Amino acid sequence: MDDRLGIQLNRRTFVGASLAVGGAVAAGPGVAGSDRFEHEHDESTTVVRAQINGEHREIAVDNRTSLVDMLRERAGLPGTKKGCDQGACGACTVLVDGRRINSCLTLAVMHDGAQITTIEGLAEAGRLHPLQQAFIDEDAFQCGYCTPGQIMSGIGCIAEGHANSPAEIREWMSGNICRCGAYTNIVNAVANAARGH
Repeated sequence: MDDRLGIQLNRRTFVGASLAVGGAVAAGPGVAGSDRFEHEHDESTTVVRAQINGEHREIAVDNRTSLVDMLRERAGLPGTKKGCDQGACGACTVLVDGRRINSCLTLAVMHDGAQITTIEGLAEAGRLHPLQQAFIDEDAFQCGYCTPGQIMSGIGCIAEGHANSPAEIREWMSGNICRCGAYTNIVNAVANAARGH
């Protein structure tokens, strides 16, 4: 309290006054230089044009948006899971131009013009992808959270020619973690799909 000014200052009035002053200062450039303000805002967003699951999409994103966040929050494809957000679990694995990547470790704007495949884009005409069917046949999931990333990584593993033995599959799929411990069945599913490839 400041008795000299007759003002009772507490946390609530201080925060309220700060917000009011801060809001007026922030609003200033919008009035005096609205073109500059809009220009700065435009520079922080980019329209990403990509083929996502075979469909041409144009999605405006903040330049700092990760690919996994664009897919889940802007493209409406929640099948790609967010796990560790550090590239250590593989739950967010997708195919970009045929290569498997951890979509949490890359910015969406880096993939303008790319062909992106997520778990939602694997089935064709209502028929499951062979690896999706193999996961069902081999009971290769329990809680299912890691399953989309496991399947996408398995497709990449097969396409890369790294599914010639259970040991090789385990090595090349080691970036995908299954907290339920369904590894034996996952390896069997990938091996079976590779034989039919």
